[in-house]
Amino acid sequence: MAINVKYFASMRDRMGRGEDAVTLEGESMTVADVWKKVSNGESLPGSTLVAVNMEYTDGDSVVKDGDEIAFFPPVTGG
Repeated sequence: MAINVKYFASMRDRMGRGEDAVTLEGESMTVADVWKKVSNGESLPGSTLVAVNMEYTDGDSVVKDGDEIAFFPPVTGG
């Protein structure tokens, strides 16, 4: 399965890149599993915002072939 993973704002700084094209093995992977793969085994930080195909979701969402996953830091402002 092939997916595209994007990182925004401080997540981009943390990863050292803006995006990855990822090939996944296995039948069922979640967003949290993808994060572990792209971050060398780290758990998904609890405050991270996640979108799959431009819709906000959580780390338990199952990923499908061709999906685009985006990781964002928490949004603040006033």
